[in-house]
Amino acid sequence: MTDTPRLKLIARETLWDRVYASLESALLSGRYAPGERVVLRDVADELGVSLTPVRDAVNRLVAEKVLDRGNVGQGGGAVVPLLNADQFDQLMTIRAGLEPVAARAAAERATPEGLQPIGASLAAMKRSVEERRTEQYLDAHYRFHFGIYGLSGMPIVQDVIESAWLRCAPTLTLALPEYIPSLKRYPFHQAALDALARSDGDGAAEAIRADIESARADICALLEKHKR
Repeated sequence: MTDTPRLKLIARETLWDRVYASLESALLSGRYAPGERVVLRDVADELGVSLTPVRDAVNRLVAEKVLDRGNVGQGGGAVVPLLNADQFDQLMTIRAGLEPVAARAAAERATPEGLQPIGASLAAMKRSVEERRTEQYLDAHYRFHFGIYGLSGMPIVQDVIESAWLRCAPTLTLALPEYIPSLKRYPFHQAALDALARSDGDGAAEAIRADIESARADICALLEKHKR
C-alpha cells in the first residue's frame, strides 16, 4: 500500500478564485441590483463552501470598489452600490474609449467559427426580450460583448474593460424596464456583428461606441432623475 493520497487537496487560492469568479459573473450579468446586500452566509450556502473564501472574495471586490462595505448588519458582507450620474459617466468614458479599440482588433481576427457563439448570444438577447426574461437577457448581453473582446487578442485591455463593467453592470439594470422591451440598442449589436463578419474594424468600433453612448445618455438621465 502507498501513502500517496488518492485525492488532491484543493488549494485555498483555487477555491477563493472560484468564489470570486462566481460573484464576478453574477455582478456582470446583472443578478445583483443596486442597493442589494451580498451576505456572506447566503453566498457560502449557495456555493456550498465555507465562509472564509467568500469573505476573501467579497473583501477583494470591496477593495476594487465594486462593492461597498456599507451597513450590512450582523450577517457581514457588502452592498452593491448605486452609482451617481457622474460616477457612471466616468465608467462609460472608460468603456467608450477601450471597447471600440477591442472591437476593431476583433474584426481583424474574426472567423466564422469565432463569430458563431457571438451570434448565438445576440439571438439569445432577442429571444429573452420576447419571453420577458430579464436575467437571461443580461447574461446574453454580457456574453455578446465579451465574446467580441475575447477575439481581440488584447487581454490587458479586456481586463480593464471588465473592471469597468463590474462597477457599472448593476446600475445598468435600472434601464431594463425601458429598453429591454423595445430592444432599443439591438440595431447597434446587429451592426457590430455584421461589421465583424465582413472584417470591417471601423464599422465594428463605431457600432460598439454608439451602443455605449446610447446607454450612457439613457442611464445618466435616469440617475439624475433618481437623485431628485
